[in-house]
Amino acid sequence: MAIRERLSGNEAISFAIKQVNPDVMPAFPITPSTEIPQYVANYIANGEMDTDFIPVESEHSSMSATIGASAAGARALTATSSCGLALMWEELYVAASNRLPLALCLVNRALSGPININCDHSDSMGARDTGFIQIYAENNQEVYDNFIQAYRISEHKDVRLPIMICQDGFITSHAVENIELLEDDKVKNFVGEYNPENYLLNAEQPMAMGPYAVSNYYMETKMAQNTAMQNAKQVILDVGKEFGEMSGRNYGFFEEYRLEDADYAFVIIGSAAGTSKDAVDKLREEGMKVGLLKLRVFRPFPDIEIAKALSNCKAVAIMDRSEGFRSKGGPLGSEVKAALYDYAKNVTAFNLIYGLGGRDFTVEEAEGIYKELAGYVEEGKSFEEYRYIGLRGESYSVTRTGQKGSVNDIKSERV
Repeated sequence: MAIRERLSGNEAISFAIKQVNPDVMPAFPITPSTEIPQYVANYIANGEMDTDFIPVESEHSSMSATIGASAAGARALTATSSCGLALMWEELYVAASNRLPLALCLVNRALSGPININCDHSDSMGARDTGFIQIYAENNQEVYDNFIQAYRISEHKDVRLPIMICQDGFITSHAVENIELLEDDKVKNFVGEYNPENYLLNAEQPMAMGPYAVSNYYMETKMAQNTAMQNAKQVILDVGKEFGEMSGRNYGFFEEYRLEDADYAFVIIGSAAGTSKDAVDKLREEGMKVGLLKLRVFRPFPDIEIAKALSNCKAVAIMDRSEGFRSKGGPLGSEVKAALYDYAKNVTAFNLIYGLGGRDFTVEEAEGIYKELAGYVEEGKSFEEYRYIGLRGESYSVTRTGQKGSVNDIKSERV
C-alpha cells in the first residue's frame, strides 16, 4: 500500500535516493539543491543507508568524483544547480562520452548574471547537448517518481548514458505537497542491483577509461552515443509503463492534457504546466477547445511524437523558461518548431518567453495567450511572438499578421 506523506521536492528526491541506496554520492552545496546532499548525509549518519558520501571542494570536483566512482563500477550520483552545473561543464561531456550511467539531480535555477537564485531553465537547457538524458517534473510526486525510474533507464545495456533528473528551483524544491511514496522493497525490486559489464576495478578485464580519441575513431564514438540516445526512447517508454503497473502512475515522453480535440495548445516544461492546466480548465468551461502538452523528456527529444500529438491543433504557443539569445526565442521553441516543420506543417507555432529568474506566470496570462492564438486564427489578428510575458517596459517581438500572411506581413519591433 502506498505511503501518504507531505514532502518538498528536495525531500522527495532525497527519500527516493535513500530507497535506491546508491553506492557513492559526491556533492558540493549550492542553492537551491543544497538540501538534497544535506538530507542524504542525515540518512547516512542515522544508519538508514550505507552510501559513501564524499564532500568535495567544488562542483567540478563533485562531477569528477562521480565519474570516477561510476567508472570504477559503482552506482553514483550528485546534485547541483545553476552555476554549479556550469562549473562542472567540462565533466558533463566526459561522463556522457564515457557512457557512464550516473545520475545528476538538478534543481533548475537561473544562471548569473545578474545574480539570481530563482527558477528558470537556463542551466539545464545550456547543457542540453552534452549527451545527458534529461527528464523534467511538474510537481513533487513526479520528482520522486522520475528518480526511481532514472537508473533503470540510464543503466540499460542499450543506453548506458548519464541522466539529469530536473525540477524547478524553490517552486517544487522547497514547496511542500502531498505525495505518495512506494514501499522500500518495491523500490529496491524495481530498480534492482547494478551489475556493470565493464568497469575499471575488474581485474579480469583490464581497460582504459577516457583515452585520447584520434580522428580515426572520434566520430564513431559520437555515433555510438547518438545510437544510445535513440535507444533511450524505447527504454524510457518501457520503464515508464512498468513503473505505472507498479504504482498506478504512468509516464511517457509527455502528458497530453485535454489535448485530444484542442484547437489551441501550449507546449511547456515544469511547474508552470500546473498554472496552464488551470487556464485550460477555465477556458474549457467557457467553450474554448484548448489543451496542453507538458514535455517530460527533453533528451532524447521526441520530435515525431510531439508533432503527432499537436497535429490536429490550429495554433500552439511554445513556452520557454530559458532565453536562447538568437533573437528568435528559446531552445524549446527552436526544437518544437523544427519538429512541426518536419512532420506537421499545418500547425501554426509561436514561441514565447516566460518566468525568467523566477518571474511569476499567472493563470490570467495563460488565458490571454490562448485567446490570442484564437484571435490570430479566427479573426486574422496579429500575434507578437518571442516577447517576454509579464515584462515591465519594452519587449522585443516579431509580429505575424493573419494565419495565411506572407513573409511581408512579418516584422520585428520593440513593443
